[in-house]
Formats: sequence, C-alpha cells, structure tokens
Amino acid sequence: MDKILVLDFGGQYNQLIARRVRELNVYAEIKAYRNIALNQIKEAGYKGIILTGGPNSVYDEKSPHYDPDIFNIGIPVLGICYGAQLIAYLCHGTVRSAEDSSEYGRTELHIEANPLFTGIPADSICWMSHTDFISRLPEGFENSAHTDKCPCAAMYDTSRSIYAVQFHPEVTHTQYGKKILENFVVNICHCEQSWRMEDFIENSVNRYREELKDKKVLLALSGGVDSSVVAVLLNKAIGDNLTCVFVDHGLLRKNEADMVEEVFNTKFHLNMLRVNARKRFLEHLSGVTEPERKRKIIGEEFIRAFEETADSLGKIDILAQGTIYPDVVESGKEESATIKSHHNVGGLPDNIRFERIIEPLRDLFKDEVREVGRQLGLPEDLVFRQPFPGPGLAIRIIGEVTEEKLNTLREADAIFREEITVYDHREDTSQYFAVLTDLRSVGVMGDARTYGYTVALRCVSTDDFMTAEWTRLPYDLLEKASNRIINEVAGISRVVYDITSKPPGTVEWE
Repeated sequence: MDKILVLDFGGQYNQLIARRVRELNVYAEIKAYRNIALNQIKEAGYKGIILTGGPNSVYDEKSPHYDPDIFNIGIPVLGICYGAQLIAYLCHGTVRSAEDSSEYGRTELHIEANPLFTGIPADSICWMSHTDFISRLPEGFENSAHTDKCPCAAMYDTSRSIYAVQFHPEVTHTQYGKKILENFVVNICHCEQSWRMEDFIENSVNRYREELKDKKVLLALSGGVDSSVVAVLLNKAIGDNLTCVFVDHGLLRKNEADMVEEVFNTKFHLNMLRVNARKRFLEHLSGVTEPERKRKIIGEEFIRAFEETADSLGKIDILAQGTIYPDVVESGKEESATIKSHHNVGGLPDNIRFERIIEPLRDLFKDEVREVGRQLGLPEDLVFRQPFPGPGLAIRIIGEVTEEKLNTLREADAIFREEITVYDHREDTSQYFAVLTDLRSVGVMGDARTYGYTVALRCVSTDDFMTAEWTRLPYDLLEKASNRIINEVAGISRVVYDITSKPPGTVEWE
C-alpha cells in the first residue's frame, strides 16, 4: 500500500493534511519531526513527504528543523506554510519577518505554470496564515505564485521534485486546495489510490484478534459514535473477552443514559455494564469552576470507576477508548500547541492500574469513524448521532456544576435539539447544543421581575471539526427555541446565539 508521510512541525492543521490525503484514497501517517530519523524515512517506503505548518519562525534558535538531506533521497517533498519556509531556509534561501505584510484568512492567489497547479486557474482564493515570508528563493527554485502582499506564495524545483506553498491547501477555504494535494499525491508522487475503510476494519480486526488473544478488555462506552464503533470493532475481534462499561456520571443529556443502555443491551447484545456514579462525580466537581480542572477531575473519576468495575470482574488487562484524531491534536500530543485536554487523552491520571490502553480510532477523523460505523452495520441514527464531549454537560455549564444547573441545561438543550429536528435542519448542521452561562440578567415574566441565567445556543457546520463555521439557522427556528426555553425552563431569563467560528473559538465553550 502506497503511503505519504506528514512530517509534523507543530501546526494546528497537521491532522487535517493527513485527512485530505486519505480523502484521495491514499494512506497518510503523521510523525513528529523529532520522532523519525532520515534513515527511517528511507526504509519506510514513503512515496511522498509533506512538511507541515507550525507556529515558529525558521530563523529562531529553538525552532524545529530537519536534516537537509531529506531533499536528496529521491522522494517528492511538499512544504506547507512553515514547511515552505523551512525548505527555503534549509536550501539556503532567505526567510524574514513580513512586518506589515502578514496575511491571515482568505487571500487572492495568482499562479504560474507549475506541476503542482495543473488544472487550476491563474486566479483563485487561498487561505493564508503567516507572519514570515520567503524573500529570496534558494538556488534551483522557481517562483510560481504570489499575492498582493506575498511575493513568493509558491516555489518549486522540478529537478529534485520539491514543492512549497505559503498558503494552506488543506483547508476548505482554499478554492483548489484538494486539487493541489491531488496533483502532488497522485501525479507527482504516483501513489495508487487503494486505501479504503474496509481495509482499516479488516486490518484492525486481524490486529486486535492477534494482539489481544486471551486478554480481557474493558471499554469505556459512552454511547457516542466513537466508542460505539470501538465496541463493535473489538467485539468482532475478541467477542466475549470484551466488557463494555457505561459510566453514568450524571452529566449526560436528557434521557440519554437510559437510551444508551437499551440500544447496546437489546440491539447489539454486547456484554455491557452500567455503573451509577452520579453522586461521586458531583461531589468531586463541587466548587470547581476552572475548565481544565473539571476535565482532569472527570478523567480521573472515569479511570477510577473503570478500575473499580474491573476489580469486581476479575482480571482485566486492557482499557479501550474511543480517542480520535481531533482529541489528540487538541490535547497537545506530538508537536501541536495544547488547546484543551480531553478526558480520554490528556485527562488521564498517570497511575492507572491497567496493563495498557488501546485506542483503535486514534488515527481517524470523525467522518472516517462514521464510515467505519456504516461498514460495521451500525444504524444510521447512531452513526450520525450528535457529537458529545466526554466530560458531558460539565463543560457546557460555565462555572460550578450542580444538580440544579444540570437539570436546567438538560431541558434547554432538549428543546433546542427538538426544534432543529422539527425544522428539519439536522442535515445542515454538524453539532448543536445549549450552554448554561454563569451570567444572570434581568427579565420580565407575568409583569414580575425575574433574574435568571442566560443560555447560549451553539450550532456549527464542519466536515472535519478542525475548523467550523457557525450555522445560519432560520430566525423562526431561533425564535421558537428561545421562546420555549424561557417559557418552559425555570431559572432562565435570556437566550443568545453564538456566532463564533472555529478558529478563533472552539466548538465547545470550555
């Protein structure tokens, strides 16, 4: 199977680059630059190398660099953003601060002939995000693109098959980004487009059937698509040696705990245990307001609940989790900057009592996980179930988490989701929910003064969850949801709609 190496220098879009390559049915894997030596790259049989973006300046002493001989081993290289500047720097060109020429966001791009740009018009829109630029090209390179502020938006050296772009072809805002990546992966690297989700399933089942032979596995089952896919995948591999543990932490949406139990006990007939841990979670969260502290507490209590369940079941060797790529990148794994920890990545305590943790989906994006779910025969309503964070409603309540606030938020959230269903806007959205803020405001109900909480409604559209746009819901829908929430949910006096995209915001508020 042909494969592309995504050499990670710390940018937030690194996982997205790999995902775009996989959309071309070519396998891509990410390696932090410091974790793979040049001889390992040579031996691995990669057909191409993509150098990613990153937050550093190439001329800073502590910035990440790599062996310049990477350009002399006969494997095509594409540098993106920082990766483009690194190519210029390592090949003895000049990179300097843009000063007043920094570019961010949608930018008009003007290109010239270049194998990377085959089939692309001379003028289009790209996505820029840089404060440095290539001011002098290395010997042997040709300039093939520019913007109004950036004199070198792309360069190439066909003799060594080295290509570089200052913009981000991996994001949807770049008009012909997918075509640029296709030109590199298929036309320049000559990769065979043969990677499929069916292969992932077969390889995973075979791997875990052998790797977990005679091992007892405990799965943290939330009922979301990620852990559900892991449950069915591992069940195919090891059968009754898998025990699915659903920890009811009391932080779920309205009626969700009962629904999860019914689906997996009656429909899939998996070996599942429901653990009632509501009291312990609320006790540990009492008085806690800081988001990262909430996540750490919930991660700790999850593991402790699993350990206690494992003790009651006898010897359990392995803990399985539904970690996926966005969890990993946002938790600061590899080189990327930490945005927030996830309970199933960065929120785990160090002294867990299991032999090890397995994360069968940690290399997949959400849409890939859904495709695996479809291939495994999961019902559509489960495969496309709303994403829900591991810490649950605790990170949708700003400030301290209490039983009263949880009940208030559950009702408001249920109303918002009901109205989106009634208006049939589920297909237009990727994630939607309510947030209970810690802001109180004055209202008037029945000629009387009220002083209640403000609820924020959040709805985003995305195809990868690395970037997301706020969804333009109809005013009638928002009005109906707002009226119902204020009239039907005690303690709420105001409803607002969040119109922040990602970036600069995140999908969740905490």
